[in-house]
Order: sequence, then C-alpha cells, then structure tokens
Amino acid sequence: MTRLLKTSGFLGLAAMMLVGLYQATLVAGGSAAPGWMVGGHAHLGVLSILAIVVGFTVDVLGLTGRLRQAVSGLFVVGQWGVPLTVWVAVLVEFPPLHATTFVWGSALIISMLLMAWQAATTDATLDVTGTATPADD
Repeated sequence: MTRLLKTSGFLGLAAMMLVGLYQATLVAGGSAAPGWMVGGHAHLGVLSILAIVVGFTVDVLGLTGRLRQAVSGLFVVGQWGVPLTVWVAVLVEFPPLHATTFVWGSALIISMLLMAWQAATTDATLDVTGTATPADD
C-alpha cells in the first residue's frame, strides 16, 4: 500500500505541474488564473508531497494489515477528492458538489489521526541495511 501512496504522490505532483503550466499560459496571455483553479492546484501539490512522505513514514512506523490499508486508502481518496471536487463542481456548475469536500477532508483527517496514534505508541524503526555510494560527479 505504500507503493500506492508514493505513486499517487508523484502522479499528483505531475498533474499539479500540468495545471501550473496551464495557469502560467493564462497569465502570459493576459488573463488571470481563476481562484478555484489556484486553490485546487495548491491543495493537490501539498497533499501529493505529503502522500510521498506518508508512504515512507508508514514503513518507518511499521504499520501493517488493516491499519496500513486504512491510512493509505483514506489518504489517497482525500488527496484526489479535495482538489477534484472543487474543479469539477465549478466546471459542471454544480455548487452542491462542494459539500463532498468535507467527506474527502475527513478521510485525510482520519488517516492523519491514525498516523498520529501510531507515532505516539510505536518506536520508529529505520532499516538501513543498504549501502550508499557517492555520486560520480
């Protein structure tokens, strides 16, 4: 499941960068980037970075089984649900859809509370059995 978190994080960063390029194109053409687009862009960027961090931290804190699945699944749902809800609600002109952001945000909060509990009750273990080699440059 940490592969899911890490992959989702890097995919989210790539998507966020594409949106950022589109915003730059709008600004270069003399238009302003809409606020809803900027907000979704920022949320996707921050949550994607956090997905990568959580992916590694799940291993370090030794989460297993259903707890590991819950943290990973809830986080990925929230990571994508928050920004996509904002974008879709505006694009299809259906403001009531914004209310579902609380569902996706709650998934993120639950995931983080589970991680907080694990961090508070478990000693971190970092397996450094590999060997690092210096770069050739």
